Amino acid sequence: MANLSRRSAIKSVVAGTAVAGVAAKLSPFAKAAEIITPALKGEMKQSVSHWCFSELSLDQLCITGKGIGLTGIDLCGPKEWPILKKHGMASPICNSAEINLTDGFNDKRFHTMLIQNYTEVIPLVAKAGHKNLICFSGSRRGMDDETGLKNCEESLKQLLPLAEKHGVVLVMELLNSKKDHKDYQCDRPYWGAELAKRLGSEHFKLLFDIYHMQVQVGDIIQNINDFHPYIAHYHTAGVPGRNEIDNTQELYYPAVMKAIKATGYKGFIGQEFVPKQKDKIASLKQAVQICDV
Repeated sequence: MANLSRRSAIKSVVAGTAVAGVAAKLSPFAKAAEIITPALKGEMKQSVSHWCFSELSLDQLCITGKGIGLTGIDLCGPKEWPILKKHGMASPICNSAEINLTDGFNDKRFHTMLIQNYTEVIPLVAKAGHKNLICFSGSRRGMDDETGLKNCEESLKQLLPLAEKHGVVLVMELLNSKKDHKDYQCDRPYWGAELAKRLGSEHFKLLFDIYHMQVQVGDIIQNINDFHPYIAHYHTAGVPGRNEIDNTQELYYPAVMKAIKATGYKGFIGQEFVPKQKDKIASLKQAVQICDV
């Protein structure tokens, strides 16, 4: 996917007009002048989750996001990929094979359906030129850690040969079980890393959601340093509240981003905060700048 530099964005009359058109129509989104973004270093590729900015259509988010330095949209499936392609945007972490967040690979009752779903979607991801496909452990429902690991290992091992054949990575998201996703099993990086070790494949990795892991275990930079070999994607959000990643919250994101960069990470940083400020695009623009280390 082509990266649109700030210089080429300024030169592109068509793109500039499109961004202005989107901004002018939508409130509480930024005016065209506010979307103008200083030149970015661009060493950290950045994306955004559409659900956090649902007031914008996917087309509008692609246009607006591109204008502030984003190069991808997270959590899109086969129906959305043509829209991303039209705008030259990547799909850094794909979805549509999962059942939901609670019925996952840790429960044998869902293995047949999940294996069927992922068997169908993995080739589609590869054909569209994408790489990462999200998956979930599911809820514990009284299950101990070891049983959950064994069940996930058993089911995922059936899918890994297909994933390896197509160059697709199955990426299990780390979610907190303290507050937002009660009973979710893959709620600590060391549990996810243990599963990755048992599977022993570069085609299974973790989605390290910084917000969720700060709520669940804290010690974010140390956990990134310890487990970065197993991480394929990162999501951002402020703590507490899952809002802006500015100085109103407890994490200092420039340091977190520098730690990620120091590991040699070459993937995307996905903005997944829910803006509470009136000018939501200004919040997104600020987040992009904060993470541009």
